[in-house]
Amino acid sequence: MYIPALIPERDRKMFEKGNMGRRCGFGQRLAVIVVDMTRGFVEDEFPLGCGATGQPAVRAIRQLLDATRPLGIPTFYTTSAPGTDAEWGRWLDKGTAADDSGLMRTPEAWAVAPLIAPEKGEVVLYKNKPSAFFGTQLVSLLTYHNADTVIVTGMVTSGCVRATVVDAFSYNFRVVVPIECVADRGQISHEVNLFDMDMKYADVMPLADVLKHLEEVAART
Repeated sequence: MYIPALIPERDRKMFEKGNMGRRCGFGQRLAVIVVDMTRGFVEDEFPLGCGATGQPAVRAIRQLLDATRPLGIPTFYTTSAPGTDAEWGRWLDKGTAADDSGLMRTPEAWAVAPLIAPEKGEVVLYKNKPSAFFGTQLVSLLTYHNADTVIVTGMVTSGCVRATVVDAFSYNFRVVVPIECVADRGQISHEVNLFDMDMKYADVMPLADVLKHLEEVAART
């Protein structure tokens, strides 16, 4: 289980009382979801960019993809391409798109980080709300691949990653979150949400454990 030091003992005991945090484990058919790993999120020159946490996550996701791609495990990316205020919606009210530079309204901001850019056959889904499932074909695509397990990566842990994890759980997918493959702008938000997701919706684990499982899959294959 993922229990960061900042979680009080009282809170831990309450989750233990409810037998929460048990493992779902991996299923038979995996898929990878890369949530919003765009230049606008991982490069500091953009108003929403946080290179300190975003760039290590990019490198970790590349490690994951180097293991999943040879196995033919499908990968799905999300990004956004909002133009009109209506497409931005309530993000405008919360200040997300209200930057004077206008950089978050450029194509460059929503391009996937080059190190993990989609390869041929990998799908890029466009969304304007937090979850990768909301208003997209993701469920249909996962069904096509007979996926029963999704490995969720990306940014930010407390926002679009969490929303995607909760929706995946709601559709009865097994959900795995590699710790190094997700990031947030705020470390407290990152830690608390990883803990909470691990208790309720996902198996949160080190990337090394995920890679070990993929090695076992490769050996069986």
